[in-house]
Amino acid sequence: MDVGLIDCHCHLSAVEFCEDIEDVIMRAKEVGINSVISVTEEANDFERVIHLSKSYPGVVAPCLGIHPIQCWGSQEQRSVRLQDLDSALPLFQKYRDEIVAVGEVNYRAHFSIGLDFTPWYAPHAEHRDEQEAVFRRQLEISKALDLPVNVHSRSAAKVTIAVLKEEGIQQALLHNFAGKPSVAMEGVQAGYFFSFPPAVSRNEQRVKLIKQIPLEHICLETDSPALGPDKQARNEPQNITISCEYIARVKGITPKKVADVTTQNALRLFPKIHRTLKH
Repeated sequence: MDVGLIDCHCHLSAVEFCEDIEDVIMRAKEVGINSVISVTEEANDFERVIHLSKSYPGVVAPCLGIHPIQCWGSQEQRSVRLQDLDSALPLFQKYRDEIVAVGEVNYRAHFSIGLDFTPWYAPHAEHRDEQEAVFRRQLEISKALDLPVNVHSRSAAKVTIAVLKEEGIQQALLHNFAGKPSVAMEGVQAGYFFSFPPAVSRNEQRVKLIKQIPLEHICLETDSPALGPDKQARNEPQNITISCEYIARVKGITPKKVADVTTQNALRLFPKIHRTLKH
């Protein structure tokens, strides 16, 4: 079976897609996408993602998780606390047989479960410590449910990979990774995967990183509706072809080679996708 392209990290439950989700998915299919891993924005959005997965079986695969920054974009914006997990815990168990990974909750910040140590988000050591506690708790959940994790770090790449290794995580995607190549190679050695959204085509900052990470450890993502080729426009899963073509150009190989290998990588990392794909 030709499974086509897989968008390993996007946000179909975002408000930006409420009016035309059917058209968005149709355009994704037109460019060869067969499956999208839709990551939640916050705990109260879990049900929405599950509903999308049932409305578009074989296309939308749900990924649930709690983000290190809560109340994003409001005056109450703050670093995550352990009690923020309370409402999510029963939902992890409720949907354990339907979710394909444990991951992000807030697409606007472009982060997954993980660590956000930028000063304006986590100015004090206690913020960073509690973020790490929430991160480790969700890693424990992923192990208990035998699920991979969809992880992003910001200003914390080395710590993030160290925590993943300490917790014995074997299946992880570090999405929109922007750490140093030397840190990425630590993740490669641990067997982790890395993905890059269309926004990387807007500058050359990650050329060295993409060159160094073996193709066998790369997946495709859009992080839509954010991180598209045009900073001012809504991103969509259909733009995954831009990520594919950019990686191909950087590595000096064909887009087909990138598409074929990254899809097989995604199927190894997220084995439950096999069950959702249409035969």
